[in-house]
Amino acid sequence: MLSKRHSDILKILETEGTVTISDLARQLGVSLETVRRDVKPLSETGAVMRVHGAVGLAGQIGEAPFQKRMRENAAAKQAIARALAASIHDGESVMFDTGTTTSYVARELMGHRRLTVVTNSSDIARTLATVNGNRVYMAGGELRSDSGAAFGKSALDFIARFTVHHAVISAGAVDPCGVMDYALEEAEFARLVLSRGERRVVVTDHTKFGRRGLISVAGFDGIGEVITDQPPAPEITAALDAAGTTLTLAG
Repeated sequence: MLSKRHSDILKILETEGTVTISDLARQLGVSLETVRRDVKPLSETGAVMRVHGAVGLAGQIGEAPFQKRMRENAAAKQAIARALAASIHDGESVMFDTGTTTSYVARELMGHRRLTVVTNSSDIARTLATVNGNRVYMAGGELRSDSGAAFGKSALDFIARFTVHHAVISAGAVDPCGVMDYALEEAEFARLVLSRGERRVVVTDHTKFGRRGLISVAGFDGIGEVITDQPPAPEITAALDAAGTTLTLAG
């Protein structure tokens, strides 16, 4: 029979993925020996797996970082995705960068028909290709091991050929100056995506507000709409208003 602490351990692993024994002890406020004793029956039943002084849910040990990020704030990302998908119509064209929130949007679009989709994300391409008469164009280049997305000059040259109804990007960070990212290639790709759309949309959950990335993607004057799950801080809201950028709260 599972104790409350067993349930707490499983909840932590569902949220954080693989966690060291010492981290579990710290979060639960118990000794290392107590955690080891609590983990033992969970590992014996196959609910968790132990590896190199850490523990993770069975089936998630060794999962890619992208898969782990897909589980973070999943309900918020799904709500954001539903809000955007409801404003996209059958037969329209959409360009996506890679990101967990844009991947959720792709899943919400699986009921749409005859979409034209342009992306550098193998996850988005795989989700929407060959169903409901969609046409999917994927940018070429070497696929990143963490996200399964293509970057670099060949990917940029490819998407520059298209003009679409909806250009949709995710965000690594959002502050009053605009949207930022932490990797140069990802920022360059997202910036070009925005330039190819009649409608320019950023989808991001509230955890990205107030963060400051390394590289600017776009100021709010280059973005038509931000779709999120909770209102940002007043200074960000004021900057959106000043730029004429629409703020849409999902749900």
